[in-house]
Amino acid sequence: MSEIETTKVAIIGSGPAGWTAAIYAARANMAPIIFEGLQPGGQLTITTEVENYPGFPEGVQGPDLMLQFKAQAMRFDTTCYSENITKVDFSSRPFKIWSESREVQAETIIIATGATAKYLGLPGEEQYYNKGISACATCDGFFFRGKDVIVIGGGDSAVEEATFLTRFCNEVTLVHRRDELRASKIMAKRALEHESLKIRWNSSVTGYRGDENGVVCAVVFKDTVTGEEEEVAVQGVFMGIGHKPNTEIFDGILEMDEAGYLVTKANNTYTNVDGVFACGDVQDTVYRQAITASGTGCMAAIDAERWLEAQES
Repeated sequence: MSEIETTKVAIIGSGPAGWTAAIYAARANMAPIIFEGLQPGGQLTITTEVENYPGFPEGVQGPDLMLQFKAQAMRFDTTCYSENITKVDFSSRPFKIWSESREVQAETIIIATGATAKYLGLPGEEQYYNKGISACATCDGFFFRGKDVIVIGGGDSAVEEATFLTRFCNEVTLVHRRDELRASKIMAKRALEHESLKIRWNSSVTGYRGDENGVVCAVVFKDTVTGEEEEVAVQGVFMGIGHKPNTEIFDGILEMDEAGYLVTKANNTYTNVDGVFACGDVQDTVYRQAITASGTGCMAAIDAERWLEAQES
């Protein structure tokens, strides 16, 4: 391992939150070190057309947007390592973080490790991702205007996704493996009474079918009671089975909710450890949008800067 590096702020994660934090921290003369992680650019690097990020009236490819974020941060005094953090020590300052090849000691830490959408793990999911399969109705619903789609899941997230999609799609079917929704009573009532939303009970998806262009055109349903299978034509599949925050490395160190999301204080990005801040999808259980992640990345950098000033005064 090389010699120890020091910085005022180390940023873990490189999606919209991480890169925005880097831009603000660098322009505040904090000379941030950012670790891109296993998926540089975050979830947007596996997203095709992004039409809801301000400033791009014609839309922009997700990977291109992230490259522009990175280029803007690198204009200033930002150091970037395409490495994954494997261990952290927040017990005392300076905080210590390690990748496989280096140790960095930082006066403050900004965590922007994001969250990963949960999938069923079926063959074809990677093949058809962004080709009929999505995990974000808010992001992609517009592209399915007039089409028949399904939403997999039975909790609040699935109901929210399905309800949102009824604004665009010809037919929306909520697919649930049981005969009763797991969603809260008010959300379940909303789904059951929605005139444009169908529910397929006691069903699970066991496979996908694609057309000659490599786009989803059908799914295979399995009846969880009888075991019978049926292939049904659809043009879109939305995962509504939740997200998994990328917080394993902070387990037992930072406060988390029952789902593993980092808990931040109201109206700021402070965690339970002074000097450690969290932004983006790793602490956002509600919005999960690139623009809101960027906003909290800005907040985290400003919080870190002001916190350091307070320590030095």
